[in-house]
Amino acid sequence: MNRTKNRNMLSLMIAVLLLTSCGAESFETNVPTDPLAKELWHDGKAEITSYKLEQARYGEMHEGQASMIFVTEDFSKESWTKADTPTNADVPVLKLNFTKKFNTGIYPYSMMLSTFFPFNEGKHAIKVSASMQEWCGHTYMELRNKKQFEVRIDSYFEGESSPEIKLNKTYLEDDFWSVIRLNPENLPIGNAKVIPSFFYVRLAHIDLKTYDCELTRQPNGEETEYELNFPGLERNVTITYETAFPHKIIGWNESYFSGWGDSRQELTTSATLIKSIRVDY
Repeated sequence: MNRTKNRNMLSLMIAVLLLTSCGAESFETNVPTDPLAKELWHDGKAEITSYKLEQARYGEMHEGQASMIFVTEDFSKESWTKADTPTNADVPVLKLNFTKKFNTGIYPYSMMLSTFFPFNEGKHAIKVSASMQEWCGHTYMELRNKKQFEVRIDSYFEGESSPEIKLNKTYLEDDFWSVIRLNPENLPIGNAKVIPSFFYVRLAHIDLKTYDCELTRQPNGEETEYELNFPGLERNVTITYETAFPHKIIGWNESYFSGWGDSRQELTTSATLIKSIRVDY
């Protein structure tokens, strides 16, 4: 009897050690898409939501507008685009088109992120692309989820373009918006390796790689806050969404140091919900 009890205790200790040493994968919950989400997102409509944006840039705050468009479609892994000619190999995805527009004085910025997250299963987007246009020039980044993450960067800025970057698969910050809408119980909690938002990578001109991140989720009645803290980047992101289905994203705050030299200071980009509608797409 004592020998059996000791074996059980040893097995429990081993399990605890494995959980505390496996890193990000320890937080894979593998909770399926909420059945309510399957019904909502397959009604043939798109959800369009607008936000009032206060964007940090060059050590100052700038007014603008952001929008999120969520819609389902079939994705072709042969062409890496929307499947206009359906086949059995196509993957149903929840597509997010996320835009930001703001001015720094007379200097206009236009940014767009597109993610294609597998609707039924999968830990990562099949594809992520991001572009930024401003008066200096424009940049484009595209990630394809193959055996590894394969990323191409085309940039106006010298030394930033890269025909191919290969990264081991890990969490993508840009995926979390879609995970919230499909089932926020799938959000990772704890310490993990995360690839930061492509928007931030472009604005901060940092290397595209994984960074240590502390991830927490805090329900607060009708709203829940999901927080990402990147100590190495001195950056913190808080996404606020409806606790109840359909988990609409109410807004977000993103704090980091902006500007250079004497103008460098910690500022907080924020977005506040204006209106959300569902329309034929």
